[in-house]
Amino acid sequence: MADTSTKPYMIRALHEWCTDNGYTPQIVVQVDANTMVPPQHIRDGQITLNIGSLATNRLVIGNEAIEFQARFNGVTENLYVPVGAVIAIFARETGAGMSFEVEETSSAHWDEQSQAESLKAVETTDTSGQASETGLTDTKSPSEPDPKRPKLTIVK
Repeated sequence: MADTSTKPYMIRALHEWCTDNGYTPQIVVQVDANTMVPPQHIRDGQITLNIGSLATNRLVIGNEAIEFQARFNGVTENLYVPVGAVIAIFARETGAGMSFEVEETSSAHWDEQSQAESLKAVETTDTSGQASETGLTDTKSPSEPDPKRPKLTIVK
């Protein structure tokens, strides 16, 4: 039987070390067809992601992939990063961490079923304060305006 890769274990260990020491764990990812990240934030085929507890929701660092939700410009996105695409994990404050070789990722781990399961409906609150079910997807009608961010107004 072939040994499993040490890479996901090292990523989890360094994530825990960063968290325990009050650092912000970040990963550098080589983006490929199996990676689901916001395309507008990709630079030179790579993206750096904050995977700290304050920046993520539903973070799962599995043996095959890292999955979580994060907000980009006020919009919640579902992210899927194959472990093989992770180039490095490091503490933003100190730069301490580890780099890895990029491995070939297969699309078998991210099929239609997996995508549908990851994009399950989540409970959100609309502007009237009522809870509503919303599916998080990339598709958005071009005629729909972007939702407005709340603004703070000082009243004297």
